[in-house]
Amino acid sequence: MSESRKYCRSLHAQISLGTTSDDRFMPNGYMQAFAEMPGLVLTEKLDGQNNCFNKGGVFARSHTQPSVHPWDKPMRERWQLIKNDLKELEIFGENMYGIHSIAYKKLESYFYVFAVREGDRWLSWEEVKFYAAMLDFPTVPEIEITTPLADFFTTDKDENQVLEKWLTHNLGMPWQESVETPGLLGGYDPLTDKACSEGFVIRNKEDFETTSGTLPVAGNEFNNLFKLVRASHVKTDVHWTKTWKPASLIDYSKYNWFGYEFISKS
Repeated sequence: MSESRKYCRSLHAQISLGTTSDDRFMPNGYMQAFAEMPGLVLTEKLDGQNNCFNKGGVFARSHTQPSVHPWDKPMRERWQLIKNDLKELEIFGENMYGIHSIAYKKLESYFYVFAVREGDRWLSWEEVKFYAAMLDFPTVPEIEITTPLADFFTTDKDENQVLEKWLTHNLGMPWQESVETPGLLGGYDPLTDKACSEGFVIRNKEDFETTSGTLPVAGNEFNNLFKLVRASHVKTDVHWTKTWKPASLIDYSKYNWFGYEFISKS
């Protein structure tokens, strides 16, 4: 089996807060590059493990061998059902089976797709949604963009202030406040039960190569997407692999047709 190619490196927006010494930021000029794209997609960043389904197996961050972690068991079982349909497609998403720093009350699946690669191309968001639906996976939660970034961007304004204002307009609040809400999947800190979400990913809605030359990034770094992460996000430690707990899927019997939870009056 030829070696699978792992997911490329996604860079942080310059205003992202939850970074470590190993993280890298988008270069200057990134806001103009994104404002000039034909359209953008804004999604909620989920706190799981990056997994890839391809015809060779299920892979985690390292693509030298298929993953055998115990929290990948549902992924391996699902791969057996879809492996013959994948052909040259690589399906990337968040494995939500093992709870990390955020737990979720509204998980519909243990796997949420965020990207699809075919050869050297990352497919458009419409194609990502098409293949996710074909394989019966949800995509990561998408947040409606009511006003495009191009309407906010001008070269005489600080690009990071432009990003802040654009996010506030589309989220209805500053992004730093939004990550203190449960997001679209009912996120919360399992240690404190406090509502929270991890952050956001902004990507080009069209298909693209990893690095197209429009921004000075490394060959293994995306220049058509970037992320923002809340401050002090990571709460797991070196003992996580021994103490991890499985997540639970939503119990639809508790909800009515409109999505509201039934409240017991007893």
